[in-house]
Amino acid sequence: MLEELKQVVKRLQYDDVVGGAKDVRRLAKEDSGARCTLALLGAIPPLVAVLDSGDLDLRINGLYALLNLCIGNDTNKAAIVKAGAVHKMLDLIKCDEVDGEPNPDVCAAVIANFLGLTALDSNKPIIGSSGAINFLVKFLVKMFKNSVKGEVNSQVIQDCLRALYNLSLLPSNVLPMIEIDEFVPFLMATLGDMEVSDRILSILSNVVSTPEGRKAVSGVHDSFQILVDVLNWSDSPACQEQATYILMVMAHKSYRDRVVMIESGVTSSLLELTLLGSTLAQKRASRILEILSVDKGKQVSETFVGSLGANVSAPLCGSVDSRSLRSTDPTKDPDDDNMISDESKAVKNLVQQSLHSNMRRIAKRANLPQDFVPSEHFRSLTSMSTSKSLPF
Repeated sequence: MLEELKQVVKRLQYDDVVGGAKDVRRLAKEDSGARCTLALLGAIPPLVAVLDSGDLDLRINGLYALLNLCIGNDTNKAAIVKAGAVHKMLDLIKCDEVDGEPNPDVCAAVIANFLGLTALDSNKPIIGSSGAINFLVKFLVKMFKNSVKGEVNSQVIQDCLRALYNLSLLPSNVLPMIEIDEFVPFLMATLGDMEVSDRILSILSNVVSTPEGRKAVSGVHDSFQILVDVLNWSDSPACQEQATYILMVMAHKSYRDRVVMIESGVTSSLLELTLLGSTLAQKRASRILEILSVDKGKQVSETFVGSLGANVSAPLCGSVDSRSLRSTDPTKDPDDDNMISDESKAVKNLVQQSLHSNMRRIAKRANLPQDFVPSEHFRSLTSMSTSKSLPF
């Protein structure tokens, strides 16, 4: 076997480049040992070099030979990128255009390579800064536009989405993604296509890990309504879990986003998830409800305090207790503190009653007993937590 591999690399380097590339492609496809040995014998540099060839068939065989060499082999993935393959692959896209359109076979091979190469963490920043993100996004959007005409390769679309997901795992790659104006709106608009929604939500989960990404998502028209709709996909628990993660991160980070979520009717969908969702979706939905209920309580309390007039104001510094307020403000009615306390209790009761009412409605939908009473777990959703951690 070793002698055969030596002969393959020799042909690749000297007298029969086409035959050598085809043999590497064939031998490396199923044999992990052959991948290691071929790379050690020096197969990678000549394969990268053939990407500059004027022979289209040779270039495609070279691309798939490189792809097979990097299957499950991180050393080869790093070596291929180090040899300059990424920029050569991007150049191939441009040079193989026909009437302004890239060759679909070349694109499919390049995207498959990007998928394999981006699985290695050390390759992510190199590929992310090479221009590959722009190519992947533009190609993906175009593929979906062509799908209306029936011209679509579902495998290439999946490879493209998975490569973008790999790249989005590195926060520094998120910015060049969202700087492409059509990217985030495209992702949001494509949610609902069940063949790709899981992948799209995975990418969005990484996008919202950055402030710029969260701003881009919240800036899309009806973005929260779209995500709330995903919460109702009872036949797709994985999508529900990812949608709750996205909403949880955004609710945790932005008061304005929390307001828009409430206006989008997220509460009832979250309550339903706390009863009928997967364990992970239940935990995340509970966390979001906890965050939203704190805001709701604050809003009502602030409205009430504001109605008391100028006699109630924020301290200039430090903390002031009720006794000092009474001693320094002779015009203040001593019953005001009791009123605020009563109002706080009233707010908590209103929120709790709303939760109970919604959960009874959901219980009825789920064919649970009519005397169903929410457990202490659900009552705790109305508690005022100051935690800012995202444990899930």
